[in-house]
Amino acid sequence: MAILGQAGRPLTVGEVASQAARGSEIGIRKSLARLVTQGIVRATVMGRNRVHELNRDHVAAPIAVLLAGLRNELWRKFREEFGSWDPKPLLATVFGSAARHDGGTDSDIDLLLVHPAFPGEKPQVSSKQSVLDTALGVISVLADGPATPPNPSSWHRQVDILRGRVQTWTGNRLQVVDLSYFEWLSPAPSTKGLLDEVGKAKVELFSQFPLLGFR
Repeated sequence: MAILGQAGRPLTVGEVASQAARGSEIGIRKSLARLVTQGIVRATVMGRNRVHELNRDHVAAPIAVLLAGLRNELWRKFREEFGSWDPKPLLATVFGSAARHDGGTDSDIDLLLVHPAFPGEKPQVSSKQSVLDTALGVISVLADGPATPPNPSSWHRQVDILRGRVQTWTGNRLQVVDLSYFEWLSPAPSTKGLLDEVGKAKVELFSQFPLLGFR
């Protein structure tokens, strides 16, 4: 129902199945047939295909529309949280199954956070990155970053609180990948592989610096 609630057009069984977090196409076909019998879903023949759409006049239709909007409401809550943080993240991006819309009720919500450089953290120049590139990145942090160094304890406390809140909001665990700006700027090989995966499916929730938009 939620998939049909957010769709702007009629969908075939295959299209519904491709967007569903779980369930076989046969199972989804049976579920849609039951919803058609109940009048919640309308089925029509379009060309060679049988397509389905939500009957928005049905009393249950608002529930489907509400379910379809839950993900956007979760993103809104994340953004509201990050806007109140001190220190704020330089970048916050959901990735993985939550970003792909194929997570289940027992799936973790994966979140990449990039925090401002803490006292003692230093830039490292990778073999593929020039000293000039690294220097420019450091200058941008110094120019746009906070006047006083961020407090690591405050940062970690905020992250811990967010884990609890996400569990309360969704029932799912929040899995956090927490990188410093310097780790983001010049990632180790293992981190580079993770960032490549993040780039394939992501929902950017917060970004302080325009230059940080996803690599």
